[in-house]
Amino acid sequence: MKAVRTDRELECPEIDAGLRARGVELVTLPDGISEDDLIDAVADADLLLMCYTPITARVIEAAPRLKGIVKYSVGIDAIDIPAAMRRGIPVVNVPDYAEETVAEGAFALMISLAKRLPAITAAVSRDGWVWPAQRWLGRDISGATLGLVGCGKIGRSMARMAGHGFRARVLGFDPGVDAATMQGAGIEKVDDLQAMLRACDFVSLHCVLNDGTRGLIGKAELACLKPSAMIINVSRGALVDEAALVEAIVAGAIGGAGLDVYSVEPLARSGHPMSALFDRDNVILFPHFTFFTHEAMRRLGDDTLARCFEILEDRPVTIRSHDPRLRAQASGVFFG
Repeated sequence: MKAVRTDRELECPEIDAGLRARGVELVTLPDGISEDDLIDAVADADLLLMCYTPITARVIEAAPRLKGIVKYSVGIDAIDIPAAMRRGIPVVNVPDYAEETVAEGAFALMISLAKRLPAITAAVSRDGWVWPAQRWLGRDISGATLGLVGCGKIGRSMARMAGHGFRARVLGFDPGVDAATMQGAGIEKVDDLQAMLRACDFVSLHCVLNDGTRGLIGKAELACLKPSAMIINVSRGALVDEAALVEAIVAGAIGGAGLDVYSVEPLARSGHPMSALFDRDNVILFPHFTFFTHEAMRRLGDDTLARCFEILEDRPVTIRSHDPRLRAQASGVFFG
């Protein structure tokens, strides 16, 4: 058996060792590999593991032995699932290994911005000390209003931290979650996104990327925010019109941003759509790391290997995600 794992920059020693211990020949490929080079690598592969690298219809068609595609993370936007379904190749992700972890990461970004931690620690590192001048004034979470765009498991965890933990008011916009479910999580449901944004001191994004959510936070939505409001995105970069976000931050139209995800990854200090946000006191640029903890990676390794072995042993692969794109699969899958 041969497995190919893309995006080897994301170190997954447990996954790699687990496959090799089962006698699987494992080939790891770098981020940014060309489609043609990936096609060459999967020509005789039984299993394909990916995280960020696009898995196109050409790649899928070029792998006659392929038994399954495992996304060793959550988002499946980079996989041509219809092409896989035409071949009867199951696609599976690992949807719940880092729900609490990512919520903690989003909260960490929010409180770091609110307390001006990056700006103040940078000034102390540079100057040795700073005095409590107006420019260093922080913000309280208690008594503030947090708006959640997306109120699934991660969003509800964020609500618990901010509401029960810090006594913030929590509003939520999510057409797919009913008011009773939100109320049980301490969230006030709002049906009008722009109306919610006008009320918020902080906004945190926790929704999937699809045709309906791409660019959900655009120029008009950003214009609804208070000049002091801060936006957190740990979900998908393309949920936001990033050019409009850069414009709003540079113009001082909003208070700041804590970002962990970007439409184009990796970031670069120059030549990137987000390059203008480097070295700004009111912006945190995190390198898509909010999922990256010891505990989450252990869970990821265990679940990924379980799915890989199901595929390699010709057993139905367990789909735990409720994403309709994965639930539409009819062959080689078991819905757990």
